Amino acid sequence: MDEIRTEKIYVAVGNDAQDGYKTLNWALKKWNSHPISIVILHVTHNSSKDYVNTPFGKLPARSVNEEKLQILRKDEQEKIKKLLSKYIAFCGKVPAEIVEVEKSDEPIQKHVIDLIFGLGITKLVIGFSFMKSSMKSKGAISGLFYVHQHKPGFCDLFIICGGKQVFLRGKNDEKIMEDDHGAMVARMRDKITFKDWLDKWFNDKTNDSQDRSTSLSSSNLESPVNHNQWEFYLQEIENYYQELLSSKSEEGNCGLDNDDLQIGPIEPHVTEQNNYNMSAAEKIEILKIKLNEAQKTIQLKRKEVKENKERHAKAEWAICLCKSRGEEVESRIGEEVCAREELKKEWEAEKEQREEMRTEVEEGKRRLRSLMEVQSELSNRLEIWMVAKTRAETQLEKAVEERREIVMEIEELRMQRDVLKRRIEFCNEKDAIGMAARLADTCCTFREYTHHELRLATDNFSDRLRLKSSGDWTNVYRGRFNHSTVAIKILPSFSLFQSKVRLIADVRHPHLVAIMGFCSHPTSIVFEYMRNGSLRDMLFSRTKNRVLRWHHRIRIATEVCSALGFLNEAKSRPLLHCHLNPSNILLDRNLVAKITGFGLQECHDEQCNAESDLRAIGVLLTHLLTGRNWSGLVEEVMKMDMDREALATVLDEMAGQWPLDLATELANLAVRCISMPNSELSIARVLEELNEIRRKGEEIVGREGRKVVLGGCVDRGASTDVPSVFLCPILQELMKNPHVAADGFSYELDAMEHWLQSGHDTSPMTNLRLKHTFLTPNHTLRSLIEDWQTSKSLKLTH
Repeated sequence: MDEIRTEKIYVAVGNDAQDGYKTLNWALKKWNSHPISIVILHVTHNSSKDYVNTPFGKLPARSVNEEKLQILRKDEQEKIKKLLSKYIAFCGKVPAEIVEVEKSDEPIQKHVIDLIFGLGITKLVIGFSFMKSSMKSKGAISGLFYVHQHKPGFCDLFIICGGKQVFLRGKNDEKIMEDDHGAMVARMRDKITFKDWLDKWFNDKTNDSQDRSTSLSSSNLESPVNHNQWEFYLQEIENYYQELLSSKSEEGNCGLDNDDLQIGPIEPHVTEQNNYNMSAAEKIEILKIKLNEAQKTIQLKRKEVKENKERHAKAEWAICLCKSRGEEVESRIGEEVCAREELKKEWEAEKEQREEMRTEVEEGKRRLRSLMEVQSELSNRLEIWMVAKTRAETQLEKAVEERREIVMEIEELRMQRDVLKRRIEFCNEKDAIGMAARLADTCCTFREYTHHELRLATDNFSDRLRLKSSGDWTNVYRGRFNHSTVAIKILPSFSLFQSKVRLIADVRHPHLVAIMGFCSHPTSIVFEYMRNGSLRDMLFSRTKNRVLRWHHRIRIATEVCSALGFLNEAKSRPLLHCHLNPSNILLDRNLVAKITGFGLQECHDEQCNAESDLRAIGVLLTHLLTGRNWSGLVEEVMKMDMDREALATVLDEMAGQWPLDLATELANLAVRCISMPNSELSIARVLEELNEIRRKGEEIVGREGRKVVLGGCVDRGASTDVPSVFLCPILQELMKNPHVAADGFSYELDAMEHWLQSGHDTSPMTNLRLKHTFLTPNHTLRSLIEDWQTSKSLKLTH
């Protein structure tokens, strides 16, 4: 495809910025749909050597020193450069360049014709200010007519005046400039000299008159002597007339004026019709009268010139005087600037001194405040110690009584120790070989235990080792095998016990209670020991020492759903729990949930299927949300309109401040699980939604910081009257066994151990890395807490 040709448009602009912008704008609009480039023609005028342009007007060059003269001329050049750069910027995306035309001695209109031929210009746009910058308004119009008449045929000329295109038209001796609507913009007539007028006058047909006197006068005028004298007079009149015109034009030249354009030079032929019938003698008389008037005018002008010279001399004297005064003022200004700099330096020094004094005063105030705070803290501690001392004296008597009781308990324990020693010696002698073999096995290996081993592990099934659930005795005992704690559950005998136990022993999952062995007589199973008991005890005990925060509850629900989904999707033989409830969910020391009670109970109910386990998940979610356990809970949840306000009234306050958005999602999920049938829902789908809710909860806990790392939201209502130093920074609860960590703060022992076991190596208070993980008991703080509890209980009793 041929490359599109770019046409060059030459635009001639002057120093008038507004007219230049309008001329460029016209050219850009004219060829806006054509690929063009702009070439800006600008005439560089040589500055006059005798005069210089200043902010006060045009002044003689000799009144300004050479240095300032160069600066002023440089400023003029900089202004022209800035103007040309603005012209380039005005063109925008259209390519543009500058061609500076140096003015020569020949007229500008002839120079333009030479440029047209030399550069081969086909499109030329001339702004009126381009011609006016070097000549007067009438001369500019004449120059435009000259360019219009002498331009070659291959060049298209466009004349722009005030942002509009004008057209030139010549009529007789008149030159008219019109716009595109035909309205006249300017008009001028060709200049007629006195010589032309007189030649026309004396060569008129009136010379054919028959008057004798007229013929005589004409013959006298035509004589050689009179003719030479007449030529001399005529030349003098012409010179005077030109001098008058030049002086008049210099005084009245104020730029382009349409009225001046329309009024041409003196036009003697205007009165030609009135003098048509006059004789030659009368014409000579009129000429003499005009000569006398011209002489008077010349004398008057000479007088004005003399006066102007005197005023000029006075002006030069005033300029020299102002120059000397200006130099004196400049020297005084320099001295004033130096003095001002000295004063500024002194002021800066005083300011620095004042700033230092203000800093010292602020530092003194800060130290005084810190000392007052230390004094107040010491006073408070002294008061606490005095109260502690008085209480210690009162408790000393109680300690003596308690000592007696302790001595009695020690004696009883010694007796029990002797009995245990004898039993151990007896058992060691009797079962030394068997015990050695059995001790070689690890407690985590699945095996069959004997009745004797169970009796030894549980101290003959002592009630002391029997586990309780919500205050009720159960058939589960705590025992020890090979220095490991286990749980032993006594079951009623039933058929296929060993096969079922061996089957479920092979099922392993992080959230299923691991079965370590069994015993046929009595029928019992041995599984791993869960330190924190069942979820039922944790939820419904209502003790502050055993509470689950909301984010732990979401995690427990996710872990239980994960284990239940694993059972339902077992490859060889899917297992159904059918009896999932908070009692069958156990918690280890880190509150990790594990399911027990699966696979051993007979399920004869027709409703025992995957949907029953899904319904059990929904019921579990309602227990975790409300912390309540009653028969009508499920029906109440089904009937409840799960809006945020209604849900906030049933949430468990022991869990801390529930995020309502997450609680609403859990409640809606529970309703969907309980609603039967629900073909779209499955254990895997519930697990996905619980994982998403758990992720949101962990983000909230992370934003809340250390106050919810382990303890959830702080229960301020229950600890407003407790001194802040007695509260654990992690749990925000009253400490029972305070220990000092490496960061210098005291924490509850269980809370800090859990913090370190969770993989944290930073301080919960400062977020800085701990130097070590050793915990030192804080006996002083512990005694103060006990004293405070004692005094509080005494106040309550009174």
